[in-house]
Amino acid sequence: MKLLYFAPHQIWPLNTGARLRDFQLARQLAACSSVTFVEMRHPGEEPHVPPDDSGMAGIVTLEKDATYTPSKILRGLAGTTPVTVLNCWSSRSASQLANVLRSQQFDTVQIEGVHLLEYLPIIREARERPAIVVDWHNIESEMMSRYAETTGNWAKKLAAKRTAKLIQDAENRLLTSCATHTVTSQRERQMLLARRPGANIHVVPNGVDASFFSGNEIAEAYGRSGQGDSKSTILFVGSMDYHANIYAVTWFSQAAWPEIVRNHSELHFTIIGRDPAPEVRALASDRIHVTGTVDDVRPFYASAVAAVVPLRSGSGTRLKILEAMAAEVPVVSTQLGAEGIDVKDDVHLLLANSGPEIAAAVHRIVSSFETQTRLSAAARALVCRVYDWPVIGKQLHRIHADLVKSSIPSSLQMDS
Repeated sequence: MKLLYFAPHQIWPLNTGARLRDFQLARQLAACSSVTFVEMRHPGEEPHVPPDDSGMAGIVTLEKDATYTPSKILRGLAGTTPVTVLNCWSSRSASQLANVLRSQQFDTVQIEGVHLLEYLPIIREARERPAIVVDWHNIESEMMSRYAETTGNWAKKLAAKRTAKLIQDAENRLLTSCATHTVTSQRERQMLLARRPGANIHVVPNGVDASFFSGNEIAEAYGRSGQGDSKSTILFVGSMDYHANIYAVTWFSQAAWPEIVRNHSELHFTIIGRDPAPEVRALASDRIHVTGTVDDVRPFYASAVAAVVPLRSGSGTRLKILEAMAAEVPVVSTQLGAEGIDVKDDVHLLLANSGPEIAAAVHRIVSSFETQTRLSAAARALVCRVYDWPVIGKQLHRIHADLVKSSIPSSLQMDS
């Protein structure tokens, strides 16, 4: 089976949740089939190549035009196509994609999200008429609506509301025009089914490389790092140029952190993630550390007594929770932060929504070794059983294989 995997960003480095999901899904598919990955690169963005063991048959890079130009923003607000879709479209990229589809025959094409909607006609014109799988990393309209609810800037609020409506219209067109979809949670599946009852929508959750975050691997990475051996860190991991993460850490630092420090003067709060926004950098102090990108996050998990996910906006499922669970670091999360993951409060993690509730949950973990070990063991077991990437990859490969099989005349099908 030959697959084309089409994403609106580079596959490497793995410094965002979307890149991590796409790389791991494509890698798992490549273990069973031939996968050509078509990526998009921003103007001026450095080219990056994934490791040789990624298993891809080939990687094709399409060059994006400039994004969020005044013209695109105006067209995105005044027209019928959201700026996020306009950012990904160019006639040059369309021509390059058409050349790829002409040069090879693909059984299926997986496209990553609504932002690539305008390329569907190009894919449908491919000579072999490949089956199309649409993967929804997030329900983008929901994420934009939640941003509109939380931003205090009235101009951004109005623009976000308008953009959310346009994205939802685009999502509905995508639901109608493509037969097969994958989402990251049962909650999102039900949301899309409410829009289009009877749609063929599968749950392919976000995951984590459980072996990479095993106890032995973390211990070895920790030993190489030369860090101290005190478990005195509260950890947050995420892309720090993403509005939901920016709001999460600034809110946590005001609403929960002062109470945590009053109860536990030994603790430090460490924020890890690429391109910290100015308001994140402004949090840095002798007790709050902002690292930016790190080469290996595992040593930080080794020294963490808890990971916090104080998200109050955004959408999708959080790889940062699965990563901490795999690393056997107890998690404190808002209900929205843990949304879409099959976890139970006080079994796999602690749920808390207000600042005082989060401070109390952190205090409970820090003060109780029994709570730490019980949550960590249950969380790690769940990750290995349900959210390990090889487990998820088999689910996705089955979806593609079934589509190919259904397109073959029954007289030519072999008994399975």
